[in-house]
Amino acid sequence: MRTRTLLLLLSLTILSAAAFAQQLIPIPAEMQMQNGSYRITAASVVSYNAPAAQAAAKEFSDRLSIPAGFTLPVQSGSGGPVRFILLEKKEKRIGNEGYLLTVSSDGITLSAYAPAGLYYGVQTLLQLLPAEVEGNTPATAEWSVPAVTIVDKPRFGWRGLMLDVSRHFFPVEDVKTFIRQMARYKYNTFHWHLTDDNGWRIEVKAYPRLTSVGAWRVERSGAFGSRLDPQPGEAATYGGFYTQEQIKEIVQYAAQHHITVVPEIDLPGHSMAAIAAYPWLSTKKDTNTRVNPGSDFADWFANGTFKMNIENTLNPSDERVYEFLEKVFAEVVPLFPGPYFHVGGDEAYKGYWAQDPGCQALMKKLNIRHVEDLQGYFITRLETMLKKHGKKLLGWDEILEGGVSPTAAVMSWRGMKGGIEAAEKGHEVVMSPTTFAYLDYNQGDQTVDPPVYASLRAKKTYSFDPLPEGVEAKYILGGQGNLWTENIPHMRAVQYMLYPRAWALAEVLWSPKERKEWNGFTVRMEEHFRRADKAGINYSTAVFDPVIRTRTNNGVMTVEMESEMPGVDIYYTIDETMPDEGSPRYSSPFTLPPGPVTLRAVSYRNGVRAGNLIILKPEELQKRAGR
Repeated sequence: MRTRTLLLLLSLTILSAAAFAQQLIPIPAEMQMQNGSYRITAASVVSYNAPAAQAAAKEFSDRLSIPAGFTLPVQSGSGGPVRFILLEKKEKRIGNEGYLLTVSSDGITLSAYAPAGLYYGVQTLLQLLPAEVEGNTPATAEWSVPAVTIVDKPRFGWRGLMLDVSRHFFPVEDVKTFIRQMARYKYNTFHWHLTDDNGWRIEVKAYPRLTSVGAWRVERSGAFGSRLDPQPGEAATYGGFYTQEQIKEIVQYAAQHHITVVPEIDLPGHSMAAIAAYPWLSTKKDTNTRVNPGSDFADWFANGTFKMNIENTLNPSDERVYEFLEKVFAEVVPLFPGPYFHVGGDEAYKGYWAQDPGCQALMKKLNIRHVEDLQGYFITRLETMLKKHGKKLLGWDEILEGGVSPTAAVMSWRGMKGGIEAAEKGHEVVMSPTTFAYLDYNQGDQTVDPPVYASLRAKKTYSFDPLPEGVEAKYILGGQGNLWTENIPHMRAVQYMLYPRAWALAEVLWSPKERKEWNGFTVRMEEHFRRADKAGINYSTAVFDPVIRTRTNNGVMTVEMESEMPGVDIYYTIDETMPDEGSPRYSSPFTLPPGPVTLRAVSYRNGVRAGNLIILKPEELQKRAGR
């Protein structure tokens, strides 16, 4: 009997260890499970073999100290059961950012060629521990790491997330939280959208009105794009900005987490905040221009064109504009040690240029026939400025339209097409298409999620491949998820929109393509829901929700339902009652009876309700059938 009990305990230990190893996001390139585990105690010494390995060793000790209730001793040398080793020679199988992790009953060895590799290995090591390691209070847990051998490195060198701090301002500590959380999933690039029509967020001492005026707007609530315009004499009280010292602090904090900060000053369009501060930057020089609070000032047409009813574009024919930008770059560029500087370049309306005598004269001087080509001239001037500071210009894919030098890098957001064209012309490319990577889009049903004009479910994000067939890999730096914050006013909302899609994207950008598999990812994603709960991180459960489609044929409406998650049962009602496990279970498409019907549907997983109740009234059902 005792032997049977010991065998049962041993098998449970092995199963438990295997379960922990199958909960890693992103999934490693290579992983082999072994028997046994290593138990971390207060006596477990953490050693490092080189000064550059100390930070990773300390990161591991610090992250474990609060939930474990003890601090692991960290010391120089090669002794101790938990070893951090910087390799003297690079190994092809791990490259610059990869790592080797070996865990046995005798201890843990983490090796890498560079400090970044050790840092990413720490993130994997922490995910092998129980979920309680994510907590901010002491926990009762067995701090055992399953025996495993992992060989890992990233697929792409650019693994980015963008945060827009213009539409809504986020304090320094929120930005640090964003950086810290993305680093845990091996992202390495933080794209910081610092300026737009709705606020200029970075101090420029040569132009103090950029922050005394451009950083502030009138207080408004309600849906972005339909808010009331600023009223005459109304005080601008909402906003904020980062001082240059705060910028340095955040850049240094990001570097500690092996994240490069790529700043964006959006030019020549999206510049209403700058124009509000200095009206002479525009063609009309309208002194009544105010920082936009989220009111509607544009007309968008079905053919993809648009009209800005308030000028938000800088004047490319005025040399004072370039003098302004020279001084801005002189102060701002040195704050960011990374190689790239993002200048925007998107959605620049040319209508005011077409009417401006100065712009027309410049076109004649340059022998430019089309006003659209003035943007190419403008971007080329910016690139020249940035080269003097040792930076590569990066811009949204519109920069291709006016002509740009081959050394400019392109961030493709309007689908993959722009990125493919850019790569074919020899440009470096970051793929960030709306169709896969716009994380401000709804991830659940539009009746539940905040009002946004488009949808992007986690499963679709997971299907993203930044490297299209036929494109040379050397031109594709990687990919990025973008979070525009028109409808995201605080950090809890940021987290809700990020997760779990940012986890899916992390795996897209890090893991080998052949290791990706949606059903396996969902198992690991559920574990990370539990980890997020322990860490106090908000997230969406929309992956469990019923996804409902309707169609009509000869006046008869048919309903189809599914869930992104495997193993989900969907129950529904059409009789005005609330659905539960006693309601009809969806198994195949069904037709609705004539007349006004409200459909209610809810998901259950393993007998437990999961996700949101979806309620579709008659008009919504009809609307979906008409799509």
